[in-house]
Amino acid sequence: MTKRLMVFALCLALASPLFAQKKEEERISNAATVLRAIIANGLPTSILDQADCVVVFPSVKKVAIGIGGSYGRGVLVCREGAEMNGKWGTPAMYKLDQASIGIQLGSTATDFVLVVMNKTGAEQILNGKTKLGANAAAAAGPTGAQATGYNAAAMHVDVLTYSRSSGLFAGVSLEGASMDSDDDANKALYGKSIGAKDIVEGGQAKTAAAEPLDEALTKASPARK
Repeated sequence: MTKRLMVFALCLALASPLFAQKKEEERISNAATVLRAIIANGLPTSILDQADCVVVFPSVKKVAIGIGGSYGRGVLVCREGAEMNGKWGTPAMYKLDQASIGIQLGSTATDFVLVVMNKTGAEQILNGKTKLGANAAAAAGPTGAQATGYNAAAMHVDVLTYSRSSGLFAGVSLEGASMDSDDDANKALYGKSIGAKDIVEGGQAKTAAAEPLDEALTKASPARK
């Protein structure tokens, strides 16, 4: 019996990292699905063309009824190169945590897309926990005619935010929301302890699971010339 238990424990120890990796690969797949849907429903490519990074948080829900808290897990992807103007790079796992955005969430899950519009915002997010509106200037993302000719630099905005819930797409304010690198998820995905900044800037090889998200971004907004 003891021998069987030892074998079972060994098998469980070997399988756990694979299960964890599969879970994070599924997160990337969900992010790709959300991004394609939001692009199709109105996220302007003119906004993406200006972006240095994009963060997708699929299916953010309230933690508890009446509290208004929320917690989401998502994926960040930045453009490659020192000026962040190249092709889309390796994904890093991120988490979103904020009490007040609960008032924006109904009984159904809400998808969020954060478009990081400049290097200042990207560096802030990559360097540690970021509070939107405090560490990085944030605003509801423009849609339709409002997005025509929109210049984030002129508006002094680091991050534009969008949401989709029950099929409805809109710019939404996430001011006050906190986001940070999901270190446990990054370890599960890449098989070692590695920070988001090192993933994005350190030449970490892309996982095959990143292909759908990479394709969605590249199709909508290729590398800037």
